[in-house]
Amino acid sequence: MEHRYHEPVRRRLAQMSARLLALAHPEAIAPDRLLVSERTERIGWHPAQALRYREAELGEAFGPQWATYWFRIEATIPLEWAGECVELAWESGSEATLWREGEPLQGLNAGATARRIEARLTGAAAGGEPVAVSVEMACNSWMGADDPVRLARCELVRFDPAAWETAWDFEALRQLEAEPDLEPAWAGLLLAELNRFCAAWDRGEHAAAREILAGLLAHGNAGHVHRMTAIGHAHLDTAWLWPLAESRRKVIRSFANQLVLMDRYPEHRFAASSAQHYAWLEEDAPDLFARVRERVREGRWEVVGGAWVEPDCNLPSGESLVRQLLYGQRAYEAWFGRRCRECWSPDTFGHNGQLPQILRGAGIDRFLTQKLSWNQFTSPPHHSFRWEGIDGSAVLAHFPPADTYNAQVTIGELRAAAARYRDHDRSASSLLVFGHGDGGGGPVPEMLELARRARDLQGVPRVEVGTSDAFFSRLAEELDEPPSLVGELYFEYHRGTYTSQARTKRGNRTGERLLHEAEAAAALVGRLRGADYPADELRGLWRTLLLNQFHDILPGSSIRAVYEDAERDHAALAAGAAQVRDAAVAALGEPGAEPAPLNLAPFARRDMTADPSGRLVMAEAPAYGFGAAVEPDDAVRADGLVLENGHLRAELDAAGRLLSLVDRQSGRDALAAPGNVLELSADRPSQWDAWELEPYYADTRRACPGAHRHEVLAGGPLRAEIAFEHRIGEASTLRQVVRLDAGGRRLEFRTTIEWAERHALLQVAFPLLVRATTATYEMQFGVASRPTHVNTAADLAQFEVPGHRFADVSEHGFGVALLTDSTYGFSARGGELRLSLLRGPTEPDPEADLGLHELAYAVFPHAGGWQAGGVVAEARRFNEPLRWAPAGGPPGAAAEADGLVLDTIKRAEDSDALVLRLYEPHGARGTARVRLAFPIATARRATLLEDPGEPLTITDRTIEIPYRPFEIVTVLVD
Repeated sequence: MEHRYHEPVRRRLAQMSARLLALAHPEAIAPDRLLVSERTERIGWHPAQALRYREAELGEAFGPQWATYWFRIEATIPLEWAGECVELAWESGSEATLWREGEPLQGLNAGATARRIEARLTGAAAGGEPVAVSVEMACNSWMGADDPVRLARCELVRFDPAAWETAWDFEALRQLEAEPDLEPAWAGLLLAELNRFCAAWDRGEHAAAREILAGLLAHGNAGHVHRMTAIGHAHLDTAWLWPLAESRRKVIRSFANQLVLMDRYPEHRFAASSAQHYAWLEEDAPDLFARVRERVREGRWEVVGGAWVEPDCNLPSGESLVRQLLYGQRAYEAWFGRRCRECWSPDTFGHNGQLPQILRGAGIDRFLTQKLSWNQFTSPPHHSFRWEGIDGSAVLAHFPPADTYNAQVTIGELRAAAARYRDHDRSASSLLVFGHGDGGGGPVPEMLELARRARDLQGVPRVEVGTSDAFFSRLAEELDEPPSLVGELYFEYHRGTYTSQARTKRGNRTGERLLHEAEAAAALVGRLRGADYPADELRGLWRTLLLNQFHDILPGSSIRAVYEDAERDHAALAAGAAQVRDAAVAALGEPGAEPAPLNLAPFARRDMTADPSGRLVMAEAPAYGFGAAVEPDDAVRADGLVLENGHLRAELDAAGRLLSLVDRQSGRDALAAPGNVLELSADRPSQWDAWELEPYYADTRRACPGAHRHEVLAGGPLRAEIAFEHRIGEASTLRQVVRLDAGGRRLEFRTTIEWAERHALLQVAFPLLVRATTATYEMQFGVASRPTHVNTAADLAQFEVPGHRFADVSEHGFGVALLTDSTYGFSARGGELRLSLLRGPTEPDPEADLGLHELAYAVFPHAGGWQAGGVVAEARRFNEPLRWAPAGGPPGAAAEADGLVLDTIKRAEDSDALVLRLYEPHGARGTARVRLAFPIATARRATLLEDPGEPLTITDRTIEIPYRPFEIVTVLVD
């Protein structure tokens, strides 16, 4: 039990800590001259020299948000400071960069989350010499608030290293003494000796006082104690509460800071991911980039992640995630002569179950994440484990027990992390990722000082500043038989990100489709017609798409400016990819030939489509090949509110609800109750507005009134359509065209919404006459199976889940799939399947999702389960329409596969070889046959990075490929 005397002593210790730290900068002088430029945009140092400058005053306000001002500082170091270390102290409440003679020296920040206000000007002044530097100040306020920035301080200060050392010796011990549950004798000694230090210091006995601290710091740990590898990190969101253009400057500030720290602290190690950041640095600050390369060569700067950015891992397609790693790893190899072994994904909102296989295919066998520690209902059972994907591929996984990727290295944080670690019986090691993050910045001197004192201090885990490579190597040795977690790492939080900012999600899906088509067409025309392959153009378009898949852009959790940029980027990407595709498609056919339907999807099809004149025709086409218009063998008719063809009979009511959907072959009705019911719910998360969808939202769910008007647009025989007009919520409108085509096996709902709601969730519900304990959702190169019931806390957590082109509920002999063209949020409870269409969050973007939206979904009843019912193929057909082009291409398919989905056709990065990317979609095993319409010299398996592997058997123009369940296969064809 503590004595009442302890609390006043602790107050004395806290006061002494502040006094000691103040002694580290005992003197300060004002600059001789302080000038400020006119307001400007984000420009470099050289253009800034041509700006107009005037005298600046302390206390002056600057703005508005995102504006930039350049300052010139001229000063003279006092003669009496000869031999001393001199720093610039700058406080503006915002972010700034110190420049000298055109080179960035360091970032400066006096914000609420990252304080770095001093920058070293000289380690040993001559005394009397002039100083001339510039400061680039950005008017950046938290959450995009348009608050003015005020210049509070600009001084030259003298730094006293001895006082600094004493201050941090004392502070480390003071933090330790304040910890609960210390061994009593050690706790008592700390309190008594620190109190004795205060008395000695105040008597002026400074040498004796320092000896007291040295004696306490000499108390080491016992033989076996938890060991932490601490690595510096500046988690820099590529965009979030700032636009991409500001991130470029954050990269300079953050990286410059760490280079300065490495000069001051030889033990400092720093890890940074995202090839995009390095690409910006090389372009914007080439000399700084050269210094980073040198530190990488020395082993002090660790390049991690392997990806172009740290992407969202729920929403991008499988091929997008492959390209994140293909372009990232290849860039790292070109810049630094190495590839990454660890996936660095601390902040991403969940990880799909195919990621282990994708990582292994890109040479990555280690995985770091952090966000799982936030889970809402359950807690992951391990911090160190073997993560196994749905195909059986595995990586060594770790998430740091500090529960943050922005650790501060405080004594309390270190002790709490060691106590929290769940695998002490298997391992004595964990990773600590420290430094100011989210907006970048990284470690500061205070953190490294605490790490030095925690190397071996009684009551604190042993802290070693090191690399993630060294940590994972040691962890692999300690975990002989690591526990396994299998399948997706579902994040029990941020479920609203499957729906927020729907236009960006649609732009992403459209970009993925257009790039798929452009690459396939360009690769095939190159092989069949000898045309040039636009490799550089396609690579640039891919990098635009990958950049906008960052885990705060695509999920919808950034400010308005970010989405203005994303819409611009997606529009340019779509135009560029369509231009490449159309040029290649035109070159595939014979000049002057009649247009014919061209299928650039991996499945043969027989669809209703509009020809170039706009006339509806039935078209038949093989996978990746030209087809022809054919006589329809079916007809559709609209009889009032009933749409019927040879496969389906759909009955609607005047409100636009689907009363019945009968599969005519089986006679089964897909619906247990009216479907296509539009529903609104109050959507008011308790925090993180754009991110969250709270479980209690369903308590407020209500059906919308239904359509107030409808009309038959087409009555058959090739297409039947009925349009319904709705009023939604307070001020929104919705027009929906329900479509059934002759020969069609899916009922489509093509929807246009003028959305004006705030804090509302719009969903559409389909109560299915199907009983199943799980629903199946498409994900990257495979599927995820998730419960339709709530038996456990983990089941409860999955009330909203991500999916790609379909979600399916099947029982033996029959099932129903819901197909989507651009939406990702699903819910399945009991027999009810729901699709989330739009949300209305107001933070951090007050205008999120306001305005016009176009989307489509379809209901697809099928015989058998989802595999036998052909759901994968139908979803691709729904998403990838036929093109028309001059005919004359190869007869039949240019490329097709049995047993595998031929997802991607492209040219190799380093040769004229053709790259085929295939995957097994159903969980089967066998041997696929891939047929091509041109001669094959060799065919080899390859990694996702296109490193060649074992040869494959070729018979004529057919490649034989053995495969296992859910395997991703890459083939190089010469």
